[in-house]
Amino acid sequence: MIDKADSDKALQRLFRRFKVVDINALFKTLKTKSRMSIFRRLKEIGYLSSYTHTGRYYTLAHIPQFDNYGLWFHQSVGFSQYGTLKTSVVELVDRSSAGLTHLELNHILRIRTHNTLLNLVRKGRVSREQFEKAFLYVNADPDKATMQVAKRRKKVSTKSREIDSVSATTVIEILIEAIHAGQVRIAPSLVANRLSFRGISITAKQVEQVFIQYGISTEKKIAESCSTPLKP
Repeated sequence: MIDKADSDKALQRLFRRFKVVDINALFKTLKTKSRMSIFRRLKEIGYLSSYTHTGRYYTLAHIPQFDNYGLWFHQSVGFSQYGTLKTSVVELVDRSSAGLTHLELNHILRIRTHNTLLNLVRKGRVSREQFEKAFLYVNADPDKATMQVAKRRKKVSTKSREIDSVSATTVIEILIEAIHAGQVRIAPSLVANRLSFRGISITAKQVEQVFIQYGISTEKKIAESCSTPLKP
């Protein structure tokens, strides 16, 4: 393995070219097959592991520009300022004013969260409440959970009034657009634009609520076969 000074320079060069890499790229760059040595060098300069792809991708700590959820994505790979998928889910649920459904978490995190949520509920790190036709995931603290459920009821009540203003014919047109999208995530704003082009007056917010009402997931499947290293 190359010495510390050369390792630091080599890693900086690698991550300037490829913001995200896997262990094989690190082995090659540092000329070693020792995982322990790799992570010792990474720890010295600060790094993050992806919460997607079973944590097998890495970036330097200063590279991500996190969004309002504390997440950053490079191509299909996701990183969280909170660390793992489990800690990220807990943080998102706790921070949410009205709790989150698993479909909402899937959409935010761009990864399936069902099994993770079951594990967190069993360990008492989050709670869940039956809400209409789905589970609402809320804070493990009962008082905070009660507040989140109350805000969700208020939120749904307001949105229900918005949906009531959408005709049955327009709802059908929205669902048809969703079917045409297949497995590719389609934004409510795009559906609204397509319908508006056809002379159907609808807002992106109304489209989003129809999606929620009918349990339509707009998430995109995460590819598991990313190249190594990823493109700049």
